[in-house]
Amino acid sequence: MDFSWNDQQRELHDQVLRFAQGRLQAALGMHESGLDRRAWGLLGEFGLTGLCAPLESGGMGFDAQTTACAIEALGRGCPDAGVFFALSAHLFAALRPIVAFGGEALQEATLAKLSRGAWIGANAISEAGAGSDVFALKTRAERRGDRYVLHGTKSYVTNGPSADLFVVYAVTEPKHGYLGLSAFAVPRDTRGLVIGAPFEKMGLKSAATGSLYLEACEVPIPMRIGDEGAGAKIFKHSMLWERSCLFAGYVGQMARQLDRSVAYAREREQFGGPIARHQAISHRLADMKLRLESARLLLYRACYALDVGARDVELHVAMAKLGISEAAIQTNLDAIQIHGGAGYLREVGVEQGLRDAMPATIFSGTSEVQRNTIAKWLGL
Repeated sequence: MDFSWNDQQRELHDQVLRFAQGRLQAALGMHESGLDRRAWGLLGEFGLTGLCAPLESGGMGFDAQTTACAIEALGRGCPDAGVFFALSAHLFAALRPIVAFGGEALQEATLAKLSRGAWIGANAISEAGAGSDVFALKTRAERRGDRYVLHGTKSYVTNGPSADLFVVYAVTEPKHGYLGLSAFAVPRDTRGLVIGAPFEKMGLKSAATGSLYLEACEVPIPMRIGDEGAGAKIFKHSMLWERSCLFAGYVGQMARQLDRSVAYAREREQFGGPIARHQAISHRLADMKLRLESARLLLYRACYALDVGARDVELHVAMAKLGISEAAIQTNLDAIQIHGGAGYLREVGVEQGLRDAMPATIFSGTSEVQRNTIAKWLGL
């Protein structure tokens, strides 16, 4: 199999990389809080907020492999991983469910705004007692005439404090288990929707995260995504995209940290010469390169499986998510070690990579969940 980029994908990667290193970087530098509406507007203007949305909705119409190519470039060109994290939450957890399952009226009302970046999308599924176990949700949606009434509290809603549209998962029939979960598109100004303040986090600063409170929140039936009871299927679809394409950003981040560490090892002198001459350093850099290329192969193999609808797509996505997330943490630890004391200083910026990578083994399904999936495919 050939997972190398074609000419279009290579050109896209280079264009996004230049954009991230130039216009986007300058916009982010103006605000300590990171991603604001102006920066988000630049993402939309460049077309990144509609990468995997249909052309007729104002999107780019890209498949998973091409979308991942763009996200990788964004992760490589922008030191703040919160940017590709916020964009990925918008694309894969909010926009994709509506693209794949939304009714015509819902798509007409939302997709164009999401695709061009006029709206920011967010996903609301996690709760205080329901993280990896999504079937432990307490949020309820009761059908009353021509609408549903939602009650519950959501935690860890990425983009929540600034989002315009929320994809909310709620239980419509507790007795039906897998078929008892439904998904809804809920605009920010919906009565009964209360948005919590942003959490203080160790990393991913420009991806604002907070809680969402649903207090007799009334949602018209046309704003339901797919059929009643299709929520688990919809969430599975969004996670396949997120667990593959989002982690392309970490592949880009790993490439940036490797480039930076190689350059530092060549110029930093100790014991009469550059530290790159010492095997303790050169071997660490070799391991970083090995992890990077392994992660890249896992990533694009998973995206290929997603694009062709492979029977074992869940296996390849789980391996990619697990491999990339754990490789990203180790690569950032290595980058700090190579930079020595300078790597520990916030003003140098190397340590930010580790803070941004640490949650990668937790969100979108923990490493333990991915290992369970892989073990299942092994017949265990």
